[in-house]
Amino acid sequence: MTATRVDHAAELARGALDWLLASARDTGNGVAWPETPSDDEPDFTFYAGSAGTLLALLEAQRHFGDDRYGDAALRGAMAIAADIDRQDNCSLYVGLTGMAVALRAVGDLLSDASANAAADRALDRVRSQFDGERWSDKFDVFGGNAGIALGALELGDIELASSAMTPYLRAAEPTPHGVQWEARFGMAARMHHVSHGTLGVVYALAAVGHATGRADLADLALAGAADVVARDEAGPAGFLVPHSDPQHLPERVARYNYGWCHGPAGDAQAFRLLGAVTKDPTWQALGDRCWHTVTHSGLPQRLRPGFWDNSGRCCGTAGVLALACDRYVEQGGGLAFANLLVDDLAARATIDADGVRWSNHEHRVTPSTLEPRTGWAMGNAGIIRELLRFARVSGGGDPTYAVALPDHPPVLTSGPPATA
Repeated sequence: MTATRVDHAAELARGALDWLLASARDTGNGVAWPETPSDDEPDFTFYAGSAGTLLALLEAQRHFGDDRYGDAALRGAMAIAADIDRQDNCSLYVGLTGMAVALRAVGDLLSDASANAAADRALDRVRSQFDGERWSDKFDVFGGNAGIALGALELGDIELASSAMTPYLRAAEPTPHGVQWEARFGMAARMHHVSHGTLGVVYALAAVGHATGRADLADLALAGAADVVARDEAGPAGFLVPHSDPQHLPERVARYNYGWCHGPAGDAQAFRLLGAVTKDPTWQALGDRCWHTVTHSGLPQRLRPGFWDNSGRCCGTAGVLALACDRYVEQGGGLAFANLLVDDLAARATIDADGVRWSNHEHRVTPSTLEPRTGWAMGNAGIIRELLRFARVSGGGDPTYAVALPDHPPVLTSGPPATA
């Protein structure tokens, strides 16, 4: 690894932080971020707004030792805290659970008692809205019980995490090879991957089952994983499962995806967790097959309209970069592909006097270059976090994040391997 690429990744992140700080809005109770700079109202959630942005700021504060970022995170926490009582959505990615995770991170890392108190208040609100079965019509990691359980686990509420996962025992739908779940009431399609599908539920079942010692949840996780593994269409070397069956919105959604949300980059993270909790080498082998498919898919090139038009953490390059760094730390491979991904992020960045930012692409609209976004999933915050971790990992530094995501397994070694 050349110092040039390591330094460039960190400088790209620093420039993106400049743009992010300039995009903040004064709410009268601190600062908050809209999903895009042209939006009238700030977004306080993890997926698209302020809660996810706080994680990037905390990452930057630790990485650079620059208190500007910690100060912005404190002011952002104030604004999120002021919004808690106006939020009805309880989910991890677009509701109170994700806000609580971000607030707790600020409270713990910056020793801010008010942020910790706000995190408790947000989680109390989540707890009070549980009817014993679910919080909404959604039942996935993104918007439902599984994500709330993972957030509760991260926040230390084992009882809430266990209660949130118990309904999956009753709701499981048997399939020829295992089980699956309805992602949302009345939805015909059954999704298979992490963000909205079976593997996201599997992840939460495995994590909560392991933390609580509940064999019923752990066994159900294996049954869900067995269903997804049976759907593989790329074996024996690769692993590729369709987006959904029957195909959801076939006129808009590709049958096969490759990122974290609906593809093998995310499937591999679920398999990493299963490997960690079961000690069964089968899961690492499946993760290796996912990696084979990712690295032979053609990404990050835009091979055709609609293919690899996103640089973000959810369904784009930054999410694949996270997996590449995990693999380098744990297995000694992946760094060459990580370099390729970072070079692609550098090539796609807009760099000017306002800082650095990334615009996603939508070939079906004009203009096709979309407005840059601020947040974790599709915007600068998620990219910043992965660039800074890449700079540390590839430079021989700490491979951990300042704040772990509830649905991303921590690396299993304390430092990078000796060889790439």
